[in-house]
Amino acid sequence: MRILFTSWAWPTHLYAMVPLAWSCRNAGHEVLVASQPGLADVALRTGLPYAPVGRDVDAEAAFREIVATPPGANGGGPRVLKLFAEIADAMLDDLVDLARSWRADLLVFEPSAFAGPVAAAAAGVPAVRHLFGTDLLGGRAAQFLPAVLEPLAARHGLTGVDPFGVATVDPYPAGLQLAQVGSRRLPVGQVPFNGPGVAPSLPEPGGRPRVCVTWGTTMGRLGPDYFLAGTVARALAELELEVVVAVSPEQRALLGPLPDGVHVVVGSPLQLVLPGCAAVVAQGGAASLLTAVSYGLPQVLVPRLPDHTRHAARLAETGAGLVVPARDADPAEVVGALRRVLAEPGFREAADRLRRELAAQPSHTEVVAELERLVVAAPR
Repeated sequence: MRILFTSWAWPTHLYAMVPLAWSCRNAGHEVLVASQPGLADVALRTGLPYAPVGRDVDAEAAFREIVATPPGANGGGPRVLKLFAEIADAMLDDLVDLARSWRADLLVFEPSAFAGPVAAAAAGVPAVRHLFGTDLLGGRAAQFLPAVLEPLAARHGLTGVDPFGVATVDPYPAGLQLAQVGSRRLPVGQVPFNGPGVAPSLPEPGGRPRVCVTWGTTMGRLGPDYFLAGTVARALAELELEVVVAVSPEQRALLGPLPDGVHVVVGSPLQLVLPGCAAVVAQGGAASLLTAVSYGLPQVLVPRLPDHTRHAARLAETGAGLVVPARDADPAEVVGALRRVLAEPGFREAADRLRRELAAQPSHTEVVAELERLVVAAPR
């Protein structure tokens, strides 16, 4: 088969699909990644073939507008949908041409890449949605999707394009996932991919609990005031803890001065940092949250963006962590939440339940076999 994977130009959205894309290649299928030009370097560093489609859209400006929305204002959700529609408009025509000329048999898209299901329908091939976090575009949000897709579909003479595809690959355990609508769930186990990097050089864990502080890749791009990793690390350093801060090379300067004894890991994939840790303090992004779940680690989450807030709330509902709202947070609140997470065994027990549930989900190899069956069964 020829399988086209598509994401718009935001690295973590593509990263979630990389393990499945490589599993498809290992099973003997041709794979191609299609995204906006701005994702070229990131896509090529996955080792997968890449094709640019469409033009770039200034997503960072939109996210800065969203993150600055006052608490309680109802501007985040509609602005996010508008952004995703703008991105789909920029990608669609080239993606349709690529799906047809490359003669794709299947198109796999992440849920905010609205051009994906439209391009698949235009090319006459099945579309499969691949989640990267909790299913935020299911539930009530689903009622808005057909209207968003309608003008895009009309450009190619289509009506009634299903925004959910024929199936949904879901790397989140069911106990952490929201109610899903629209297409059959294909659960898949977690093979963390957080980009290429070098394994960290850390001392063996000592007698004190080791806590990892990480702030993802988004918040530092939106502005230094939103990147709280340094502030949090300085507060936690006052406790009887071993603090490890995991950052990208671009984020290192944003940390500010840190106390002696705080370990800073630069450019290492998160899954190489977490072994030996007792807990994670983070911003609530889908990728870092799931990576911590795969190690059975309780979490303290300080979310600010709407999707981070909803991912974090869902984790807290499972009992595997606590949420400290970023707009109201001071370091003392984060410290207090971490004290609870480390002291009360229920948090680790809940986190371990999620880890075991995730580990029991089907492998990527099994999901590839399901994709093969979907293509065979698709109308010709």
